[in-house]
Amino acid sequence: MARLGCGFVLRFGLAGLPVPAASLYRTLRPPEPPPWPALRPAVRQFSAKANSKTVFSALVSKAKYINEKYERYLERTFPRFYVLYSTFFKGIQVFYAEVKEIRRIKANMAHKNIQFYQLPYREMERLRQFRRDLIKAIPIGILALPPFANYLVLLLMYLFPRQVLIRHFWTPKQQTEFLNAYHNTRKEAYAEVVDDLMHQSHFLADPQLRKRMLHLCRKVQGGSHPDVIELKAVRTLFEGHPFGIQKLSAQQVKVLSRVLFLTPRLPPFILRYRLRTHLLELSHLDRAMLKLGVRELSDEEVQVACYTRGLNSVHFSSLQCRLWLDQWLELSCSLKDTEASLLAHGMVLLSTNYLSSSKG
Repeated sequence: MARLGCGFVLRFGLAGLPVPAASLYRTLRPPEPPPWPALRPAVRQFSAKANSKTVFSALVSKAKYINEKYERYLERTFPRFYVLYSTFFKGIQVFYAEVKEIRRIKANMAHKNIQFYQLPYREMERLRQFRRDLIKAIPIGILALPPFANYLVLLLMYLFPRQVLIRHFWTPKQQTEFLNAYHNTRKEAYAEVVDDLMHQSHFLADPQLRKRMLHLCRKVQGGSHPDVIELKAVRTLFEGHPFGIQKLSAQQVKVLSRVLFLTPRLPPFILRYRLRTHLLELSHLDRAMLKLGVRELSDEEVQVACYTRGLNSVHFSSLQCRLWLDQWLELSCSLKDTEASLLAHGMVLLSTNYLSSSKG
């Protein structure tokens, strides 16, 4: 009977047991092992976030591959268009990095409560150049706001790259061409500046200063490069009468504004203010540069500094630019703020016949 009872239980399960006995049996019964224990932990290792990162990385890699292949095709099939294409996208990257750097500098100025003239040279120069780029880019941005106006902007960029595009979007060939064009426009005012100095010097009351100024002007007009000490010898004439900024005539202020790439089509009192502001800014830059040292500047930074101060550095070697910049700093850093007019005139006097070349 016992064997029969056990067989009945095994054959028909727990159906014949009372409810408490069935519950006790299920409690005491060892758990059955999972069917595929080795695969379950591996499935848990993958999350939705990991899958999305993998897919995103794969898409980025594929996009880079397609872009590189497309650029090689353009370079091989349309080389001239490829130069414009690559310059444009590199310009966007450089401009974006420039914006991030400007934000960092501005945040640092606010955090430390410092002014523009207290910054190191490179940060000061970066802010100055970015401000000029922004002034040039804002009208184009406003022009592109109306619907479909961006097509007109693209056409203007293609037809007038020098007037429309900022320096980040110039090709190397365009940089040389455009810098020469801007300097030739500026250089047209050089002879007028020297002629006006020559004319005014005849009426100086001090015979010694009159003699020095006439000698300086004749030297430049004769094709010779003046010494810095000769400019320092007449510095008092550029503080008040007759060559101080407030004593200059409206025509003289307009001519000097062209030397500094400032528009001359403004009322004289605004031109005087802008001229003085830019010259004082240049003076602060010079002092910061002197503190840093010309030797610490890269060749590109030296060429940009010389070009900003009146010398067409496109046609000079890096060594020649450094020598000229040393002369400029010797003059600039010895002047007072009230003698800022000599900086504007010095841009003309020191760059016109540098190395006895008409190229500067």
